[in-house]
Amino acid sequence: MYLHLGSDVSVNIDEIAGIFDIEKVTVDRYMKDYLSYCQKNGKIYYVSLDMPKSFVVCTDTVYITNVSCLTLKKRFEETVSLQSGK
Repeated sequence: MYLHLGSDVSVNIDEIAGIFDIEKVTVDRYMKDYLSYCQKNGKIYYVSLDMPKSFVVCTDTVYITNVSCLTLKKRFEETVSLQSGK
């Protein structure tokens, strides 16, 4: 199953390591360093040119999206619920 991140971008839920609120997490030095490392190594993909609200860390790529963390969480839970048949 896939999680829609905005625009025409979806990722396999099995590849997702975490979904983060960009405002709350980027104040942490380690997270800033991680995102900087990903940027330098071409691992960042901007889903939209709009103001970023969250980012999704996947196996090979970090997706920066204008979709809120809460919306992504709801979509994730709905997808997992559909997958499990509940």
